[in-house]
Amino acid sequence: MDAETQENHLKAYGITYFALQNNLNVQWLLNYRGGSFLISDTEALRRECKIRGVSFEVLSDEKSQSILEEIQSPSRNMEAVILEKAPKIAVYAPTGNKPWDDAVTMVLTYAEIPYETIYDGAVLGDALLLYDWLHLHHEDFTGQYGKFYRNYRTTPWYIKEKADAEALAFKLGYSKVSEEKLAVALKIRDYVIGGGFMFAMCSATDSFDIALAAAGVDIAEPMFDGDPSEPGYQGKIDFENTFAFKDFILERNPMIYEFSSIDMTDKRQIATNTDYFTLMEFSAKWDPIPTMLNQNHTMLVKGFMGQTTAFNRATLKSNILVLAENKLNEEARYIHGIKGRGFFTFYGGHDPEDYQHRVGDPKTELELHPTSPGYRLILNNVLFPAAKKKKQKT
Repeated sequence: MDAETQENHLKAYGITYFALQNNLNVQWLLNYRGGSFLISDTEALRRECKIRGVSFEVLSDEKSQSILEEIQSPSRNMEAVILEKAPKIAVYAPTGNKPWDDAVTMVLTYAEIPYETIYDGAVLGDALLLYDWLHLHHEDFTGQYGKFYRNYRTTPWYIKEKADAEALAFKLGYSKVSEEKLAVALKIRDYVIGGGFMFAMCSATDSFDIALAAAGVDIAEPMFDGDPSEPGYQGKIDFENTFAFKDFILERNPMIYEFSSIDMTDKRQIATNTDYFTLMEFSAKWDPIPTMLNQNHTMLVKGFMGQTTAFNRATLKSNILVLAENKLNEEARYIHGIKGRGFFTFYGGHDPEDYQHRVGDPKTELELHPTSPGYRLILNNVLFPAAKKKKQKT
């Protein structure tokens, strides 16, 4: 999985998933040649690699043992992690969502990793218990329809999506979309606390935490829910309820395309050609989880925008681990945390290979980006639940 020899990093994750589905022995060699996978050899696996265009090497038992001995050396920042099963994956997304609207569904499809789509009715009906890994599509859990009001309130798609959301909320027994979305957020919270793995990008990161913090408080203006927001609602926010963020200031103006001070989009002073973020380095033997999530063939990743592009470090809780940052702008791009028995990862931005994705832009063709380091970070999270967990030592 290094930069020099792997022709398709993204589909290599699909090959690893295929191997797990077929009960092959799989080890993830953290920090060894870009986070390579050591898989028991079969003719079917070789054939699948050739079909999918994934580079591989056939090793003797002696060579394999030599690599594992090198990895186990105390002087090497490497570790071999056993992958035990193919995780069952759910993508939380509305009906009719196009796969190219979301980076995760795009890369899962490209890597040929199967997933199922679920939405509010299924979540409220406890369907999450069936899955090992959950991705939150670019959702607005605050009931403000993505804060798209100023630019898109007269467009047919906005009018339809608002009407569909209201109809679904009423069908599920709620008088407001914000109340129904809060109920969904609470179910997702319980899923993670119970041992689930949650991954979110863009606006699904901060809007999720804002919804939890504002539980029982009306923060939506009349154009969103038909009645005024609650007076002094900022002072009623409970940061104890959130996963990752604290001390943020909500954006009250419905005409501003922003949820709160968590996001760094409007605070950025970075030119497009110099917009990169750096992956943090961790001890593979002592901290295998963050090491696993940061496996890549480069430590420097091209930046990309989104409604929520990056996270204001001043709003991060003390127990949140920053996996990647843009130090120049004092922003966190990729963060991880533990909640109860489960784990969550938040990744800023919309599409790692579309710098400034806008509504209506053409979809990204991943065939043109088979070695994308930004997309690799998503796929690290997909395989994360497959790993045999060791207790973190730090």
